Amino acid sequence: MNWDQLAGKWSQAKGDLRQRWGHLTDDDLEVAAGSLDKFIGRIQERYGIAKEEAERQVNEWLSRQHEPRARQRGA
Repeated sequence: MNWDQLAGKWSQAKGDLRQRWGHLTDDDLEVAAGSLDKFIGRIQERYGIAKEEAERQVNEWLSRQHEPRARQRGA
């Protein structure tokens, strides 16, 4: 999955995003509203990490969205 696909399904994706980044609030996700830059900024703020680290986490998460669920869990 890429960011454009995720942004197109933002309402459905919010639950998965909240599961991965539990410190994000509903308001954070509403402010980001599909914007990659805003989403990364919110991760930076909530987790106190550098932009590069937030980008790395998002890219890693996106790349895992292609994998079958069993493989994601380490099976």
